[in-house]
Amino acid sequence: MTHIFSSKSKQKGFTLIELLVVIAVIGMLASIVLVSLGPARAKARDAKRVADIRQISLAMEMCFSDSTCNGVNDSSYKILGVTTGRLTASQIIGTYMGTIPIDPGGGTATCTTAPAAGSETSGGEYCAITGATVAEYCIYARLSDGRVFTASETGAGYMPTNIIPTTVFACP
Repeated sequence: MTHIFSSKSKQKGFTLIELLVVIAVIGMLASIVLVSLGPARAKARDAKRVADIRQISLAMEMCFSDSTCNGVNDSSYKILGVTTGRLTASQIIGTYMGTIPIDPGGGTATCTTAPAAGSETSGGEYCAITGATVAEYCIYARLSDGRVFTASETGAGYMPTNIIPTTVFACP
């Protein structure tokens, strides 16, 4: 009778069902965490968009009084070459910004191909409109929640109607 209850016949470890239950519980917890992180990721992308636009605006302001930067005189903004409305990463703002940052992505529309028409595309670049007199500019992006953040020579802020600006005068 001692052979039946010996330690050699007892097996240590988990059963297959116990392991499957634990794996299923971990899978459910992981899916809940991933779903709850979606809005946080969108907010992080929006925070980066706002910070990038503020940085571009700051570089434009520093370039304003530097004739070696803007190539014109000491009271002009850098012409950003935005014939399609897009700021590309290859553009620079003097020594103040070596490359223009690109949009962090996420499938939101951030730029217009024709600012006067107001059509949007998700090209990964930030948007800009420069004035004819190089005394004004407008940089903007649509955020994940639909709001439009702008920066210009008069300051930075959100568009009151969430409509993209079509002229430099439409920037707040």
